[in-house]
Amino acid sequence: MVKSASRLLSRRRLLASLVLVSQGAAAPKPPVVTVLGDSITAGLGLPVREAMPAQLQAALARLGVVATVRAAGVSGDTSGGGLARVGFSVAADTAVCVVALGGNDLLQGVEPAQTKANLRGILQKLKARGVGTVLVGVAAPASIGAAYAREFNALYPDLAKTFGTPLLANILEGVRGNPALMQRDGVHPNAAGARKVAEGLAPLVARALRARKRA
Repeated sequence: MVKSASRLLSRRRLLASLVLVSQGAAAPKPPVVTVLGDSITAGLGLPVREAMPAQLQAALARLGVVATVRAAGVSGDTSGGGLARVGFSVAADTAVCVVALGGNDLLQGVEPAQTKANLRGILQKLKARGVGTVLVGVAAPASIGAAYAREFNALYPDLAKTFGTPLLANILEGVRGNPALMQRDGVHPNAAGARKVAEGLAPLVARALRARKRA
C-alpha cells in the first residue's frame, strides 16, 4: 500500500515536471534602465538606433549584461525640469536610472547651488522608490569663470559621495572637441560619439544593476 502511494506520488511529480517543460518556464524580464536627461539622451540629430540610450543597451550587451534601456531625455531640459518630471518620466519598473542633467543649467548660467539642489531632489526621489542610480556630470570650462566652474564641477562628486552612486564625471570626456565624434553644431555627439559615451557609461550601469540585484 505504501509502495503504491509512493509510486503514485512519483508519477504525479513526473507529470508535473513534464507539463512545466512543455509549457516552458517564463523567462524573467530584463531589468529596465531609464536615462533621464536632456538632448544628448533624447538623441538630438540622430536616429533612435544610434542615440546614446540604444548605444548604451548595446554596450551593456557587449559586457554580458542584458537590460532594456529607455530614453527619457527632453531637449533643452535643465535639472529643474528633470526634478519636475522624474515622477512620471521614470516608470515604476525601472531598476536603475541614469541621471544625466546639468548641461543646460551650465549654458543658462544657473547657480551651481540650485543645480545641486535639483539633482539632490531627483536622487532622493529615486532612492525613496528603491531605484538604483548612476549620476552623469558635465564639465564646466574655466572660461565661464573660475569660481563658477570650480563650484559647478564639485557638485557631481559631492552628490555621488552623499548618495553612494556611481559617477561619470563628464559625459563628453574624450568626445567634445573631436570633430570625428561630434555633430556639426559642436555641441551634440554624432553616432560614433554616442557610442563612446555609452561605452564609458556601461560599466557603471552594470555595477549599479549588480548592486540592486544584491540588495
